[in-house]
Amino acid sequence: MSFSIIRPLPTVQEVVEQYPLSSTLKLIKKNRDKEISHIFNGTDSRMALIVGPCSADYEKSVLEYVLKLSKLQEEVKEKFVLIPRIYTNKPRTNGLGYKGLMHQPNPCQEPNISSGILALRRLHLKCFEESGLTAADEMLYPDVLGYLEDILGYIAVGARSVENQQHRLVSSGIDVPVGMKNPTSGDLGVMFNAIHAAQSKHAFAYKKQEVRTSGNELAHVILRGYSTKNGENISNYHYEDLKNVDSLYKKNQHLKNPAIIVDLNHANSGKNYKEQPRIAHNVMESRQENPDLKKIVKGLMIESYLEEGRQELEDGVYGKSITDACLGWKDTEKLILNLANMCE
Repeated sequence: MSFSIIRPLPTVQEVVEQYPLSSTLKLIKKNRDKEISHIFNGTDSRMALIVGPCSADYEKSVLEYVLKLSKLQEEVKEKFVLIPRIYTNKPRTNGLGYKGLMHQPNPCQEPNISSGILALRRLHLKCFEESGLTAADEMLYPDVLGYLEDILGYIAVGARSVENQQHRLVSSGIDVPVGMKNPTSGDLGVMFNAIHAAQSKHAFAYKKQEVRTSGNELAHVILRGYSTKNGENISNYHYEDLKNVDSLYKKNQHLKNPAIIVDLNHANSGKNYKEQPRIAHNVMESRQENPDLKKIVKGLMIESYLEEGRQELEDGVYGKSITDACLGWKDTEKLILNLANMCE
């Protein structure tokens, strides 16, 4: 075969024992989970803002970013629950390039997934310990979930994974909100099928065991735009798009806790990160125009880092994305404060 074994991966037990969650943090996590779940089940009228770098790269700069977010949380706590975006696995369209912290704990060195698994646990734990904010990560590899599931406050399933059976079934056993992105084709039926699967009970094979899940009633929509067969980016955050998703939820009455998160970047912005504030204001205005949309649009996803834009790895600018371009911190802070003023 064309596979060669490099080294065995550390077990979940080994990693969790090395970086354990204290009893204090477990209590904070329990309360945070309740706070976030109340947004998605409609008992809390605040919005969730999932904010942070396109991909987590260096521990020091990601931690600095999350601490800034934690400070801002105090200012906007009456309007928003801020969820740091700490994405430790990065899907790549053509499979090439930086694939995230798990693959390369040091982006300047060769891949080392065994070390990367320790690094992603350490990063999430350190950010949680110092900020008090449980974070979001993308479930790119369902088997990796065990290394983080006791820490995460939110999980996203990406546009390229949303059709995958294992992602859907594993999501049905997760205890925090899971956002299902529309696929790159824009087919909303695919996304709604994924939500239906995630909210249902299942028995399946997972990690060499036969398991049973009870269903995740907090699985929901993430709109991120899509691409045509000619590569043209098409947005789906406008008033009419939100109304359409609201109508689809009403047609699928078996789905619980209807909710939409709007991803401000990706195809919605045409990969132009500077468009994110304009799109955010557009979404907030749509919520103000229609009571149904105010009820169902639960939050926004914002790609943001310490410095704006993106860079090549060799440029070495501290706190600047090495994957997709992001808003800088100053513009992010301004945006969130402006959005808070738009909330009634």
